[in-house]
Amino acid sequence: MAISISVVLLLLVLAVIFVRNGGLKFTHALVCVLLGFFLAGTSMAPTISNGIAATADVVSSLRP
Repeated sequence: MAISISVVLLLLVLAVIFVRNGGLKFTHALVCVLLGFFLAGTSMAPTISNGIAATADVVSSLRP
């Protein structure tokens, strides 16, 4: 578990750096995909999923 969390944090830092630089290359996208897979295996996955679902519900309920 400790190794998984440290890998997630490392990948998160790398993803933030890549996005801030403005150029998302293939290797950068690969880091982001790996971050997603590692996050899916952590205990934060249900919280992230619920947050995304709640945001989607709010957006879908908006009427222009």
